[in-house]
Amino acid sequence: MKKNTIENSAFAPSSSMAEVKMSAEKLATLQPLTKNWDHSWVRQLSPESNPPKGDNRRSRPVRDGHYVEVEPSPLKNPRLVAHSPEMARSLGLDETVVQSEDFARFFSGDMAVAGDAAPKTWATPYALAIMGNRMTSNCPFGTGDGYGDGRAISVGEVLVPAEAAGGAAGAAPQRWELQLKGGGRTPFCRGADGRAVLRSSIREFLASEAMHHLGVETTRALSLVVSEGGDVSRRPWYAEALGGPSRALPDMDDPRLAGYSLEQRRQILDQLRNSKRDPDVMVEEPNAITCRVAPSFLRVGHLDLHARRAARAAGGTANAYARGTAEFAALEQLVWHAGFREFPAAAAPLLEAGDLPGAVRAVLRGSAEGIAAMVAGWLRVGFAQGNFNCDNCLVAGRTMDYGPFGWMDRYEPLFAKWTGSGEHFGFLNQPTAGLANFITLLQSLGPMLDDYQQEFDELAEHAKGLFEQKVDEVWRAKLGFAPGEEARAAALWEQLEPLLRSERADWTLFWRQLTAVAAAFPDPACADYADMTKVLLNEAEVAAGRPGASPFYKPAGEVDAGAWHRWLQAWREAHAEAAAARGGGGSSDGEEGFAVAEVMRRANPKYVLREWMLVECYTRAAAGDEGMVHELLGLVRSPYEEGTAEQHARYYRRAPEEALTAGGTAFMS
Repeated sequence: MKKNTIENSAFAPSSSMAEVKMSAEKLATLQPLTKNWDHSWVRQLSPESNPPKGDNRRSRPVRDGHYVEVEPSPLKNPRLVAHSPEMARSLGLDETVVQSEDFARFFSGDMAVAGDAAPKTWATPYALAIMGNRMTSNCPFGTGDGYGDGRAISVGEVLVPAEAAGGAAGAAPQRWELQLKGGGRTPFCRGADGRAVLRSSIREFLASEAMHHLGVETTRALSLVVSEGGDVSRRPWYAEALGGPSRALPDMDDPRLAGYSLEQRRQILDQLRNSKRDPDVMVEEPNAITCRVAPSFLRVGHLDLHARRAARAAGGTANAYARGTAEFAALEQLVWHAGFREFPAAAAPLLEAGDLPGAVRAVLRGSAEGIAAMVAGWLRVGFAQGNFNCDNCLVAGRTMDYGPFGWMDRYEPLFAKWTGSGEHFGFLNQPTAGLANFITLLQSLGPMLDDYQQEFDELAEHAKGLFEQKVDEVWRAKLGFAPGEEARAAALWEQLEPLLRSERADWTLFWRQLTAVAAAFPDPACADYADMTKVLLNEAEVAAGRPGASPFYKPAGEVDAGAWHRWLQAWREAHAEAAAARGGGGSSDGEEGFAVAEVMRRANPKYVLREWMLVECYTRAAAGDEGMVHELLGLVRSPYEEGTAEQHARYYRRAPEEALTAGGTAFMS
């Protein structure tokens, strides 16, 4: 009957029946995704009021609205390189869907493949603040109206029933937003091409999934699609990373530095390192798109932007907004949406009651908790985000925007991969940067509270204590202590930190070898510190000649075994005292020690995604061998397990020496 209606209607399309059938088949392929569309961002929030007609990809100021409608620019000849099976299942997508041509086309930006079910797509404006300092100078228009998603385009939200994702029947559905990074130009592209290349896309895809399996909140990666022999971009990079002449630095033991003190050597190396940090060649690379997925991508910068607009509408008053203005209404909309998306349990009753100050408090308290937990997690796993401005900080505390990130090899308190990170985004300073981002959020929403100044001070103090608590909990877990024993751990960390620096410890290997000590000597009363030191130094594998087996970047003969012996004694004695205080001291059955080892094993991963691994991976992929993408994806799924003998030999090692100095591996701009 439907066939006759289509054929006989005066309004029937001119398409042939074969085309109609093909369209129906495509709709059926993507139906597990499209049937769950539920675009709350565009439903609850406001678009730009006066967009230009026609193409909306030109760089221009955007002066109002929560989003602009913009379509992705599809990649030519898209091919799926890799996907996350776990993330696909969470979206209710099976392997048949994922391996289809339509999947690769849709997640390369070709929305037409979804037919009548094609979603509305959008990019968002937001503001920039660095360490709490609100900026506009980076904006090409000098006003802050040109900053936003320059190459990230949201292609819909889904509300996935629990049963479709393999969950329990009757459980609450899960909302996910899908965003294409490298999806093409938007009004916020600031003159760039809106594209990502295969190299950076491999890094983001693998890092997102690695962070998830490490247990740190993060955006996820569904898919990685490359343009096969089609679209390319030119990017600045390092000749030595491409097999060109090396500009590797000398190390501390270089004979040319023999006449200098250790401190002078460090200063000389720092000067040389800074002089070689800029890329020196332009390279052509294939375009690729990562589909990143999260419950939301709501940034601190989103709320900061609308707070600035509301303040301007009120005459620039810092601590008060004009409630009758369109700008205030836009900010209020976004607060309610933040509660709906990120903190629904706390915000739902407040929305029903129309309690805006209560909703603001719920968002602020939830955000402080999430951001504090996230940055503490970064310390635990040795991660530096690199560019932790408020626009790269999600309100809920979820790692995002894997650009100049890096997992730390040799411990450096201010480690960062990006040459522009500065000390403020250095490794141990990340909690301070996270707190600064939260304070920006507090400044943005505080004027909506009943008593701005009093509540501002209370919430700021609460957040400061929360960040300190989360960091203390990290050292407590990494050192194997029970909840409530943070003070013991803090005292040991103060002794350990300078030793890690002076001994040039590998962050991941050191903590995992310390975990091995706890497992090998489970009796709290054991005082065999000499043998413990041998386990910590991994002497058996070092003696066997396994490359990179030592957890220290010092030559084996220069490691201060005596210093480690003394520190291990202090650590074990602290554990014996803690066990006695808990009523478990003095026993020799080893149960207490095994509990300590298990706490440490869960806190100290064996495998992280080191930059030298990523460099080898994307270099091989560029040459046509993508096997290592899948190999590393398998590795990072189980970062706390021992792994296979092959994984242990290949990946449980410190970084090669050249990885500590080479451009594109040790650092990037």
